[in-house]
Amino acid sequence: MTSLTLKPADQCRYDLVSLGEVMLRLDPGQGRVRTARRLDVWEGGGEYNVARGLRRCFGLRTAIVTALVDNEVGRLVEDLMLQGGVDVSHVRWAPFDGVGRAARNGLNFTERGYGVRGAVGCSDRGQTAVSQLMPGEIDWPAIFRGAGARWFHTGGVFAALSDTTPDVAEEALVAARECGVVTSYDLNYRPSLWKGVGGPQRAREVNRRLAPLVDVMFGNEEDFTACLGLEVEGVDQGLSHLPLDAYRRMIDKASKQFPNFKVIATTLRTVRSASVNDWGALCWSGGTCYEATHRAALEVFDRVGGGDSFASGLIYGLLTGDDPQRAVEYGAAHGALAMTTPGDTSMATLAEVEKLVGGGSARVER
Repeated sequence: MTSLTLKPADQCRYDLVSLGEVMLRLDPGQGRVRTARRLDVWEGGGEYNVARGLRRCFGLRTAIVTALVDNEVGRLVEDLMLQGGVDVSHVRWAPFDGVGRAARNGLNFTERGYGVRGAVGCSDRGQTAVSQLMPGEIDWPAIFRGAGARWFHTGGVFAALSDTTPDVAEEALVAARECGVVTSYDLNYRPSLWKGVGGPQRAREVNRRLAPLVDVMFGNEEDFTACLGLEVEGVDQGLSHLPLDAYRRMIDKASKQFPNFKVIATTLRTVRSASVNDWGALCWSGGTCYEATHRAALEVFDRVGGGDSFASGLIYGLLTGDDPQRAVEYGAAHGALAMTTPGDTSMATLAEVEKLVGGGSARVER
């Protein structure tokens, strides 16, 4: 059982609203960015991926709050989001000055990795429209109370974009709590985003400021250490992954430092190679840790977005029931399936998730 209090679905327009940047992902397929001659395009972004997964896989009603420049690239991103089914009526459109001096749309070049070669991401997202959002520009009460929302999600990627985005995230989290909306946050530490603006120290400052406003916190061991300063004593920090008991100690420490956390969730990943990972998850609630089915030697096609799909699956489980064990199983299964297809976003169906949760195999279906 959790202590989350959710609004009735029939009193709300949205099951979940996300705040974050949506970029155009440029993907060289099986090749490399540096030698690419052809690129596939997808939309993606940590906070957006959660909303899209809940809409496309789980059939819930979701919306994205973001900003785009009103040019051909921005409209391409919009078209991709429309295909994803996420409500885009809260997108703010910035005027295009002809070359992008004032504002631009974010690009994310991502190659998948294979075997001993890890996945590589190269972002081109300086001065993007969403990074220039300011407090007071979004009417949060109109979204949370007027239209009605049950859940609000944002995270450390959005908070890292500029000096003003932490203030916007804080404003949204405060408004959500005042309107009785459950809040979640994915720490999602990205060293490249914090590199030029203060590194881990700045990341810790921002995320520790926002953490007291969060009901459901997502993050892996690096996230909790870099963003919240939660070191785990007695563990070699050079390990590629933490032992299970170290994860439990880390979660216990987080719950004590931030008693507002009603749920804490983390993925358990051991990287054998870029194409083979061990995969699992933990969900803490009410003093108890619930562990998802462990999947050893999971074959990975594209690992980007696996954590976001875990988050959307777990949120689905909590929105449709009050069983943390069920929720973490949905999250882990959805994350596993998302890593079998290209792009940041999930292509899984609810039937596939439920089959995997139930122990189904990968036998061909005819």
